[in-house]
This record gives sequence, C-alpha cells and structure tokens, in this order.
Amino acid sequence: MSNEEVKRRGLMLVLSSPSGAGKTTLSKKLLEVDRKITLSVSATTRAMRPGEEHGRDYHFINHDEFAAWVADGKFLEHATVFSHRYGTPAHLVTSALSAGRDVLFDIDWQGTQQLKEKMRDDLVSIFILPPSHAELERRLKARASDSDEVVAGRMAKAADEISHWPEYDYIIVNTDLDKALFDIQAILNAERLKRARQIGISEFAARLV
Repeated sequence: MSNEEVKRRGLMLVLSSPSGAGKTTLSKKLLEVDRKITLSVSATTRAMRPGEEHGRDYHFINHDEFAAWVADGKFLEHATVFSHRYGTPAHLVTSALSAGRDVLFDIDWQGTQQLKEKMRDDLVSIFILPPSHAELERRLKARASDSDEVVAGRMAKAADEISHWPEYDYIIVNTDLDKALFDIQAILNAERLKRARQIGISEFAARLV
C-alpha cells in the first residue's frame, strides 16, 4: 500500500493576493493539473448570468435565504461585495474533507480570517506577492479591460491587501508563473502527507509490526 491508498482527510487550500498578482490564473492552472482538488462553490444573492449554472458556478439563493443561513451559522465565511452577498456553505466543504477531497479557495484576507477561526486545523493558506510595485501596475494595465481610474483604485487597495501577508502560512513571490505553480504543488503535496491528515496511517502501520 502507498501513501495514495492510506485514508486521508482533505484540506482547505487558500490562495490570496492583491488583484493582478496572479492568484486566479494560478488557481485555474492548479485545477487543470491536480484532479484531487476542487474549487469551492460559493452561495450568492446576485442574479445568474448567461452561461452560468446553479451548483457549478454558484449556489444562487435570495437575500432572505442568505440571511437565514448566516443566522443559522451555515457559512464558513461570508462577505458583501457591491451590494451582493457571497458565502461558503459549511456542509459542502466539511463533507468533501471527510471524503478525503481537497478544496481550493480563491478568497481575500478577510475570508481567510473567518476560515481560520472556524477550521484552522484543516486550513493551508498561501499569499501570492507580485515581484514589484511596478510589475503589479504593469500587469493590471496589460489587462486592457480596466480604465486608468480603475487601475489606480486597485493599486491603492493592493497596499492594504499586501499588509496582511504575515497572517498566511506560506508566501510565494510570483515572478514566474510556472515556478509559482510548482511551489504551490510542493506545498500541497507536503501538507497532504502530514501525519495528522493521514487518518488511516495508524491502521496501516499496525499491520507492519
């Protein structure tokens, strides 16, 4: 039997970064190369957009339902963004972890703090930093979809977001996308092998003595 076959509890992998530092791109690439991790699907009060599917992109619920879920403690974390509410349903994550599946979160430092308060032992957090202030600005401008005013606003917000890097378990400077992805995979593989997460290791080891 290999480590792959020992029963394991899943983990929650958080990637955070200021806008433009690469967390969304790295999240997508990680999901493409690692079939053992899935993206957390949030609940939201915003309207479904063309091409979206309930349960795949988001769990679409109304404001009253969302408020009831908050009151009942059914979210691991939740926030309001531009008048719409977003939250991570607790039961979906806990069931995945119990089944040995890892869950990826593309969230900010505030959401990470909420997850840490509720499920610290299951959480692995990584903060992605840009190589420089100038490079972050260049990447934001290279998108060509945001106005100079929007870019300036994102740069101003980035300073506050970056100040929270000490709250994370791991820090990666995204100078090269492939190297950053390799580093994330290395962290993920090491965390999967932690003794506390290999819940079937005692039974396996007992058969060896």
